[in-house]
Amino acid sequence: MPAIFNVPDMTCGHCEKTVRGALEEALPGAPVTVDLGAHRVTVEGDAGKAEDAIREAGYSPERVAA
Repeated sequence: MPAIFNVPDMTCGHCEKTVRGALEEALPGAPVTVDLGAHRVTVEGDAGKAEDAIREAGYSPERVAA
């Protein structure tokens, strides 16, 4: 089941790359989808690990109920 997050402070391509990199490091091989315009990130795998990785990268994820 995918974990979906709103990341309101993800505003540019650099932000997207940082968030994607953090998730790929925390959850190797997990599919990651980023919709920069909607400030939304979807990732397969452990939602808690994903949320922690986004926070550690310097962003403020808000988990969205699927």
